[in-house]
Amino acid sequence: MLPDPNSLYGPLDPAPEAGYENAPPRMGFFTDTSVCIGCKACEVACKEWNGVPESGLDLLGMSYDNTGALTANSWRHVAFIEQPRPAGHDAAPADVLAAPADVLGAPVDADPTRPVDAGPQFLGMPGAQPPGRGTGVEERTDFRWLMMSDVCKHCTHAACLDVCPTGSLFRTEFGTVVVQEDICNGCGYCISACPYGVIDQRKDDGRAWKCTLCYDRLGAGMTPACAQACPTESIQYGPLDELRERAAARVATLHDRGVPEARLYGHDPNDGVGGDGAFFLLLDEPEVYGLPPDPIVTTRDLPKMWKRAGLAALAMVAATVAAFVGGSS
Repeated sequence: MLPDPNSLYGPLDPAPEAGYENAPPRMGFFTDTSVCIGCKACEVACKEWNGVPESGLDLLGMSYDNTGALTANSWRHVAFIEQPRPAGHDAAPADVLAAPADVLGAPVDADPTRPVDAGPQFLGMPGAQPPGRGTGVEERTDFRWLMMSDVCKHCTHAACLDVCPTGSLFRTEFGTVVVQEDICNGCGYCISACPYGVIDQRKDDGRAWKCTLCYDRLGAGMTPACAQACPTESIQYGPLDELRERAAARVATLHDRGVPEARLYGHDPNDGVGGDGAFFLLLDEPEVYGLPPDPIVTTRDLPKMWKRAGLAALAMVAATVAAFVGGSS
């Protein structure tokens, strides 16, 4: 059943809406790209736990990015984006992006008297050294890497659910969206419906595959494999409301420390998809990371279209009947 288009943009708890009584808190991911080091531990952990086939070793000419995008065989993708440093970036304290974390993963104010270590801020090319290290290796500070571990967004209003003809895609009690590959018929409707281009088909069987947010681990009270493996707590897992509060505090901290470009993406329950179950802290515009700036539910106009199609069909039937009656008389 398609959602009411008038309710698409309001806050919604998707699990109770899907019929779960006494559903647990909605769970999700907060990915803080400001502390992502591009290690790809999340990619490896995802593949190992879920039995996802290898993606190959082609470097694609894009730094160390050997996966390239989210695909049926890459449910997590760590993007490497090279760009000139933004104006004033060097003026920010060097420990801004690598502030220590407390037990909840929220940033803790660094000691202002501690000597500044340029290492955590440096995001130059591999082989180059941070300024002042005195290694004799050529130093590069004119551009930086932005790194982001991308994943399915587990949308509040998920268009993929609207178009699946077999019920292969379903909403879980945790508010996430999962594909049951054993009943997927490979129609591909969900692929074109996803506003983020997340879902993909495997060439050998044609079925749709994507991140499940480790549904089997959630049911056992465990942390998803990618978040468990992340060494910097760039990927944080927990109740979505708590993650949103934590993310807002992190952005405020970065702004106070001279990183005005820090912003959240996918956290707003009043955006075009009702907010995402996996949202991000970015250091540049969404387009830089390959994300749509204003995602929408691609099926939002379907109820109106079906209504218009029905009215048009009735009008045609009425005209045909009128012509037949008029001709016979």
